[in-house]
Amino acid sequence: MAPRARQAIEAPAQVWVLVREHPVPLFASTSALVAELERIHGPRCAVWHTDELLMGVEDGRLILRTLGGLDVPPPKVVLVRQVPGSMDGNREIALLRHLELMGATLVNPASAHRRCGSKLEQLQHLALAGLPVPDSLTYATAPLTGVVRTPGLPTPCVVKSGSGKGGQQVFLAPDRGMLKAVAGSLTPDTTWLLQEYVAASHGRDLRVVVVDGQAVGAQVRTSSDGSLAANLARGGGAQVCAGRYPRAEALAVEAARALGLAIAGVDLLFASGDPEAPECPDEAEGVADPEDAEGGYVIGEVNAVPGISPRRMPQAIPAITAYVDRLLRAPGSTGSTGSTGST
Repeated sequence: MAPRARQAIEAPAQVWVLVREHPVPLFASTSALVAELERIHGPRCAVWHTDELLMGVEDGRLILRTLGGLDVPPPKVVLVRQVPGSMDGNREIALLRHLELMGATLVNPASAHRRCGSKLEQLQHLALAGLPVPDSLTYATAPLTGVVRTPGLPTPCVVKSGSGKGGQQVFLAPDRGMLKAVAGSLTPDTTWLLQEYVAASHGRDLRVVVVDGQAVGAQVRTSSDGSLAANLARGGGAQVCAGRYPRAEALAVEAARALGLAIAGVDLLFASGDPEAPECPDEAEGVADPEDAEGGYVIGEVNAVPGISPRRMPQAIPAITAYVDRLLRAPGSTGSTGSTGST
């Protein structure tokens, strides 16, 4: 029996922005990015939510389908705007890989999103690339109560979830006694990472956003209450410092390259120097002289879906749209127009 003919979307978009399931709202920076992509590409750009799509194999071919049964041709380029820490390997990452196998180009490949969802895997790749990372220890199936009794484990020690995001599930254990005391109360469903404490960067880090091998924005982030994490999601403050730390920006570019990321937010810890954030030059004064004294850095974390606030990082969205345009013009691009998905 011949397979039943299915309807397909007639004018598929060539650029997708893939976001979280409904009803999770878009970040303001993602909305700004979508608006600019739609301005440039018109109906060639569409937003898809992960809960709008089905994937599978039928009659020996890969398929992508809407919940309503329409076949969806793969786009040329997919830009993911979902934090890797919230992705599951058997769900969202599987969808990204399916899109790649159907011929789509992901701005950041599925393998890079997977790496960024695991703090250990990040550390492994960064260390193998010869880049500076904190000494870290984790485990497979050993009980955490036994891990914290390992001889030679340094304290103070940073304890963090192996897949946490936004500065959540991170705390400082000041001594071995405290580390042992809290180990029994931490959820065994989470794998924990025990990491070297970088005292010079307590409550302070440097976020550098990299696009296509170039640093397009930087900001010093500081904790608002003296706590360890400086994430903006936890109420921290930020001071724009593009160009102030040239060696840090160069290190961020290397980190993005090591993890296979075209777009990355690299969080750097200040390994030395004045623990107080220096004043950053404003636009009227221009950037600091690259020859100014600059301390060392340790890579704290790399994010495959960084915040790209147009106000704080005005160069980020233009750099991303230029990169998407370059991918569209690559050999094999159909250059067709159309629209699908939801906006």
